[in-house]
Amino acid sequence: MSVVGPGPTNSLVDVAGLRVGHCTRDEPGWLTGVTVVLAPEGGAVAGVDVRGGGPGTRETDLLDPRNLVDRVDAIVLGGGSALGLGAADGVMGALLDDGIGWPMGEPGLVVPIVPTAILFDLGRGGTWGHHPRAEDGRAAYASASSTAVTQGCVGAGTGAKVSGFKGGIGSASVVLESGTTVAALIAVNAVGSAVDPSTGLPYAVGLGLGDELAHVGRPSAAELHESRARAEALPAAAGRPGMATTIGVIATDATLTKAQCQKMSGIGHDGYARALKPVHTLFDGDTLFTLATGDRPAPDPVEQTLLMEAGADCVARAIVHAVVAATSVDRSADGGVALRSWSDAFPSAFSG
Repeated sequence: MSVVGPGPTNSLVDVAGLRVGHCTRDEPGWLTGVTVVLAPEGGAVAGVDVRGGGPGTRETDLLDPRNLVDRVDAIVLGGGSALGLGAADGVMGALLDDGIGWPMGEPGLVVPIVPTAILFDLGRGGTWGHHPRAEDGRAAYASASSTAVTQGCVGAGTGAKVSGFKGGIGSASVVLESGTTVAALIAVNAVGSAVDPSTGLPYAVGLGLGDELAHVGRPSAAELHESRARAEALPAAAGRPGMATTIGVIATDATLTKAQCQKMSGIGHDGYARALKPVHTLFDGDTLFTLATGDRPAPDPVEQTLLMEAGADCVARAIVHAVVAATSVDRSADGGVALRSWSDAFPSAFSG
C-alpha cells in the first residue's frame, strides 16, 4: 500500500464527514482557545493512547475497548490546563440541542459523547485565571466546517509553545494507493523541541510529501548563531509538572474497531517521537485520539500496519506544519510571555 500524496487540503477534513472548528481567545490578558473535531452523523469509532506523565483528559476510560460505548460525537482539544476541560460542556450542550448523541432507548433522548484533552497555557496571556469555558466550546462547535483546517496560533494552539519557540495547531493528510485517507491534527505544546539545534530545521521536515515542505529551508549560519545565543541566555528552567502537553487527533475513513483505533493512537505516538525531542516526559500529558469513520472497508493485517504507520507520519508532518505556521507573540507587557516563531527566528529559511 504505497502513498499517493496528501489529500486535497492536506488537513484533517480530508477524511470525509469530519468538521473542525476553533475558538481563539487572544484579546488582552488571554492566550488560549478550543478546537473541536466533529464526527459525521452517527458518530465515529474512537480510541485513545495517553503517554505523557501529566495528562488532563475526560471520557478516555469510555474508549477502552472493553467498555460499551463504541462511537463518539466529537473530540475537544483545549488550553487552560485542567480548568479548560469545562469547554467540553459547551460542545456537549450544542450537540444535545441538535439531538446528537448516544441513544438512550427513547426517541429524542441522547447523551453526547465528547472525549477531551487539554494542554497547559495558563498565564501566557498575562492573567492566570483565563481559560476556555463552556461558551468557548460552544463557539468552536458553531464555527466547525469541512474547509481546510486553519493552522498556527488558533484554537487549542493559541497559547502553545514548543521549547523556546511558539507552538500552535498543525494538520496533515495522506491518501494511500488503496484510496484510504489518513490525517492528523495536532496542538503542539511540548517541553521538548521540534527543531534540531544543529541545523535549525524541524526534526521531521524530511517526512514531507513531494513539495509539501518546500517552503522550509535551511537557516543561515548567522541566524543559527543568534538562535543558539538566545537559548543559552535563557535562565535554566525550574521544571514544574503539567506545563506542556501535545494533544491531537488521527482520523481515517477505513473501518476499524475500538481496539484497532487504540492501537493506531499508540503507533501515532511514534510520530511525536519523530518530531519532538524529548517527548512523553513527566511534564507533558501527551495524548492522541483516533477516529475511524468506516466509509471504506476494514484493512487486512498488512494493510492495517501500513495504515497506522501512515498515521504516525501524518502526526509528525502536522507538528512541522504547526511550528512553521505559528506566529510570534509578546504579552510580556501584560505579565505574560514573549515567544518567537520559527519563521521569525529563521527568516532566510522560510519562503511561505
